[in-house]
Amino acid sequence: MKPLALITGASSGIGAAFAWELARRGNDLILVARRKDRLEELARSMEQKFGIAAGILAADLATEEGFASVEQRIAEAENLELLVNNAGFGTRGLFFRADVAGQDQMHRLHVLATLRLTHAALEGMVRRGKGGVINVSSVAAFWQSPGSVSYCATKCWMNSFTEGLALELKGAGSAVKMQALCPGYTRSEFHDAAGMDRKLIADSLWMSAEEVVSASLAGLERGKLVVVPGWRYRLVVFLMKQAPRWLLGPIALRQQKRLGRG
Repeated sequence: MKPLALITGASSGIGAAFAWELARRGNDLILVARRKDRLEELARSMEQKFGIAAGILAADLATEEGFASVEQRIAEAENLELLVNNAGFGTRGLFFRADVAGQDQMHRLHVLATLRLTHAALEGMVRRGKGGVINVSSVAAFWQSPGSVSYCATKCWMNSFTEGLALELKGAGSAVKMQALCPGYTRSEFHDAAGMDRKLIADSLWMSAEEVVSASLAGLERGKLVVVPGWRYRLVVFLMKQAPRWLLGPIALRQQKRLGRG
């Protein structure tokens, strides 16, 4: 039986890049996203090219029904060796002016879906003594940015959750691995959906989804807990960790004005 990977947000961007690379490595897949037609097309292409089995599950992970359907699929998968919690989205604009329904949806998707699916996966992985969970976070987790308050906060939670679970697993003597993947600007549909003008960001700061996935899987093999792809972003994260909070605030406000996140 081939190892199985379940990927959320698999219809495009980083999620699709994970799916292609894992299929190339011989993993069977379960692809989860809202767009069933896109999932069917991806699954068919991967099965034909790599000879793997690619199942699909159309689910909205911001809903209880979506949580439950994916949890059930995870519980039934005795060969599940990797869960990639990648589904997510960003918004622009000040929190107090934003549609609260969209903010609620973001917290459900980034926090509750990650919590529920990780719990479902770890139950079987720990029992079997192998597997891994990759939570796709962001460099935004390391600071707070006006105009993206909920996004930064939920990604910060994701990092903390991942690190806490890694400590628990280590203390329990489990071989199951955890990873918080923290990419910077990545070429995908993510920024288009958020309404961001890509021209405002220097070309040198953009990475491909394939580069991000390569760094993630290499880090997982080494047991690296927090993976920040790209030397520029590793430098940025290092500097943010060293800088005093009073200095980060003014920098964030200037960035807000430059990107027009009012």
